[in-house]
Amino acid sequence: MELRGVCCVLLTCLFYTSSADKDFFTSIGQMTDLLYTEKDLVTSLKDYIRAEEDKLEQVKKWAEKLDVLSATATQDPEGFLGHPVNAFKLMKRLNTEWGELESLVLKDMSDGFISNLTIQRQYFPNDDDQTGAAKALMRLQDTYRLDTHTISSGELPGTNKDVAMSPMTVEDCFELGKIAYSDADYYHTELWMEQALKQLDGGEESTVDMVTILDYLSYSIYQQGELERALDYTKRLLKLDSAHQRANGNLKYFEYQLAKQNKVEAEEGQKEKEKREREKRERRKYEQLCRGEGIKMTPRRQSRMFCRYSDNNHHPLYVLGPVKQEDEWDRPRIIRYHDILSNSEIEKVKELAKPRLRRATISNPITGVLETAHYRISKSAWLTSYEDPVVDKINQRIEDITGLNVKTAEELQVANYGVGGQYEPHFDFGRVNKASLSILMSDVPSGGATVFTDVGAAVWPKKGSAVFWYNLFASGEGDYSTRHAACPVLVGNKWVSNKWMHERGQEFRRRCTLNESE
Repeated sequence: MELRGVCCVLLTCLFYTSSADKDFFTSIGQMTDLLYTEKDLVTSLKDYIRAEEDKLEQVKKWAEKLDVLSATATQDPEGFLGHPVNAFKLMKRLNTEWGELESLVLKDMSDGFISNLTIQRQYFPNDDDQTGAAKALMRLQDTYRLDTHTISSGELPGTNKDVAMSPMTVEDCFELGKIAYSDADYYHTELWMEQALKQLDGGEESTVDMVTILDYLSYSIYQQGELERALDYTKRLLKLDSAHQRANGNLKYFEYQLAKQNKVEAEEGQKEKEKREREKRERRKYEQLCRGEGIKMTPRRQSRMFCRYSDNNHHPLYVLGPVKQEDEWDRPRIIRYHDILSNSEIEKVKELAKPRLRRATISNPITGVLETAHYRISKSAWLTSYEDPVVDKINQRIEDITGLNVKTAEELQVANYGVGGQYEPHFDFGRVNKASLSILMSDVPSGGATVFTDVGAAVWPKKGSAVFWYNLFASGEGDYSTRHAACPVLVGNKWVSNKWMHERGQEFRRRCTLNESE
């Protein structure tokens, strides 16, 4: 019984007792009525106590569960949030479940907790954060060909077994499906509604009923043109709820459309088909490279790839202690320098960058305005050489190992990729950047490679190393083979420091020629 209802019963009974004939003692017959009144009051009181106990038991279980989870998570926050399911569930808990707990506690006057929660909620993730985390899970699902069960169970490739992780519930899967549905993404709606249905069929208890899941599922399948399957799920729904108005309407409509399907064929322009196929091919290649597939180099080319100690043309700093240099690719030439940053330098850079991290932007090709984009999911900060000696040392080290002038280069950009963080295929030479150097500041257990989609190269994160390539030929023309992308981070936390060296200032360090192959 709802507390409001209980209170109403109590007040009604008390009102009846106080407003009736007050001479009850003059008649045993009338006094017997009081016994039944009291019995009703005791029953109502027990319902009230039971409701309060149930509520407190729910709050207690929630607190105990979160106490254990928080204690484990805060031992290694970055490792814990490096698992995308943990990140999604954190967004969902703070945006949705804490609000539900607030409503539960508000049934009683718990002013201290409510005022504290109200104050803290201004710092909680919002709907956009929860939606973003959900879409990140779906992006990882596509890129790394993960089935919904693998994600739901949390058994992702590269997962650290010591990191605590709770499996996704029916409600979690249903929420992912709903977010996809609101974005008209019926493919992922189907996948996640089916996973919710499987877990429900498997006996998991849930506040989400099967009829609601089947309703979403049948419609999302219909939207993908699979009328027969949509019809099957609609019939299953009607077995559970024969009076379901929308399902009854859909049943007739799906049957009509199925009969009509073979008579009418939608025509599509050939150019539109070819454009979509090109986009699909590039997307497939990008995702294959992210998974470590399709990387090919002939044995002859491979034989020309070396590891060496380099002193950068007898640079005084590296004659006695040369830098470790490894060929990652030949055309375009991609080089990895090992052990460029120490752990203490990495931690200092992260410490400087963290308070200033902001959502990374792209320049709109039409308006030139900086804006956020779904294909660049990360946060970044810019560090200047004068704000800390370690930044100045890093800039000087970049100049020493590459031989390029960094005084005309951009400031050091520190980037951190969040859940499913990525940057889809792009060029770095849009702003006449001559060369790119990316310093990897973390190991990534799974995913997070930098891939060059035109040539099939993939460079994997290795903490402390730096990857270097030229974006322009010596002639000054852009090298289109340097089109590259940062793959989504599947498990872990990716930190990088980027340095883009401009063409200006390199006139006497890498001289211009008319030969584009140099």
